[in-house]
Amino acid sequence: MTNWTTLPHETLAAYQVACELLVAVKNASIADPKLRDQALRAAKSMCLNIAEATGRTGADQKRVFCIARGEASETVAALHIAGLCDDCDVDRARLGAALGRRVYALLSGLIRC
Repeated sequence: MTNWTTLPHETLAAYQVACELLVAVKNASIADPKLRDQALRAAKSMCLNIAEATGRTGADQKRVFCIARGEASETVAALHIAGLCDDCDVDRARLGAALGRRVYALLSGLIRC
């Protein structure tokens, strides 16, 4: 019987860490509006793709997890660039980067399954 109170992505560690990364990007308050928009869009897309992948199977699921992993890389790069350009607090950028690396690793494991 299907559990309708919890969807599969809600208990997935990769999704939970991705949501933490999204909050970290938001809290970084990137000063450059275009870079901030790109970082937020990538982080949101990462979360949504992880959720979407849990509703798929086989190679199609892996493909969507790969897309989410690419969005994680883009998010970390945006935070790194913002830190380099003094467009956000460096410590917040580092926190986001650490979360991004964790999401990347978790998604890599899901892709190899």
